[in-house]
Amino acid sequence: MTTTRTGVFDHALESADKLVRDVAEAFPTEDRKFAHRVLRAWLHLLRDRLTVEVSAHFAAQLPELVRGMYYEGWNPSRVPEKYDAEQCAARLAGEANVARKDVTTATAAVASVVPHHLSDGMLDKVLAHFPEDVRRVLAPLP
Repeated sequence: MTTTRTGVFDHALESADKLVRDVAEAFPTEDRKFAHRVLRAWLHLLRDRLTVEVSAHFAAQLPELVRGMYYEGWNPSRVPEKYDAEQCAARLAGEANVARKDVTTATAAVASVVPHHLSDGMLDKVLAHFPEDVRRVLAPLP
C-alpha cells in the first residue's frame, strides 16, 4: 500500500524559501545563499535595535523558519543596542558579507519584500521605533 504524506514542515519550508527567493529576485541575483545572508543580516539589525517586546511582536509575524533565523544568536539582555546609520550599514555589510556600496541596494531589496510576508503595516510600525537616519538605511527606497 502506498501512502502519500505531506511533511509536517513543508509549509514552513515553502514560506521561508519563498521569502528568500523574493529577496533574491528583488536584489536581483540568482544566488539564494547571498539573499539568505542579506535577509539574516537585515533581520538581526532590526532585532538588535528593538526592545524585547517589539522584537517578539515583529518575529511572531515572520514565517516559522525565518523566525528561527531571526532569533539565532540573540541575547535579549543586551537589547536594544544603540547605533547610528553608519554603524548600521557597516554591521549589515559585515554580517551579510557585502560591499559597503551595496548596502542600500541590499536593504532596499529586503525591505521591499518583507512587508508582503507580514500583516499590513507591520514593517512601518517596527521602523517607527528607529531614529530617522537608521530608518533610512533599513527601509525600502522611496
